[in-house]
Amino acid sequence: MKKTIAFAISAILLLISLTASVFAESIVSQSWYCVRNKEHKQPVADANMRYIEKYNGYYVDTAHGDDSEEKVLYLTFDAGYENGNVEKILNVLKQKDVTGAFFILGNLITKNTDLVRRMAEEGHLVCNHTSSHPDMTKKATLEEFEAELVALEKLYSENIGLKMPKYYRPPEGRFSEQTMKYANDLGYKTVFWSFAYADWENIHNGAVILLHPTSATNAAILGEVIDELKAKGYRFGTLDELTS
Repeated sequence: MKKTIAFAISAILLLISLTASVFAESIVSQSWYCVRNKEHKQPVADANMRYIEKYNGYYVDTAHGDDSEEKVLYLTFDAGYENGNVEKILNVLKQKDVTGAFFILGNLITKNTDLVRRMAEEGHLVCNHTSSHPDMTKKATLEEFEAELVALEKLYSENIGLKMPKYYRPPEGRFSEQTMKYANDLGYKTVFWSFAYADWENIHNGAVILLHPTSATNAAILGEVIDELKAKGYRFGTLDELTS
């Protein structure tokens, strides 16, 4: 009898240990990155990050991969404030007849309402980068996580009069399996990137490009870069296309 009880206790303790291990794994905070190459091949996410695909996470267009005849790119911008360059970026995009996705913060809506309204009116997707740019992996519950996204949704609705598309980019690219699950449970598609900043030598088909529109350099070179990429046969797609 004593051996049976001891065995049962051991089994329970093992189960608790395994459960704790699985839970701990789900909340490990990670920083998104892709290993770039100079062969213009699509980068592959690190193996321990591939779980994002289970939760509607995207970073590259696999439908337009290395062997695809059609060449497609996706422009995305993380915009937390205006310093004169966001407007310049919008001017360039309008001139070049190109649309992208702007992941914004609450500050931009309240302080530059007309600029955000212009984004939507000119066909850009205005997406969720949270209200106040916290480390979302420190949100312990679904309710805490949701509050940051809903706060921005409400600001957007109240000031712009539109419903915010369900695309989310985590601040600083920080995420965990738990936050991926939270976003997915809330109906959001999490959009990372496969190409960042001005390292244009590593451009590849299906690239989700991350730019910061507050950069004077990005604003200055964007028009020329768009022209060059179009000359190479690329077109610019939308996140709706990427995630469909």
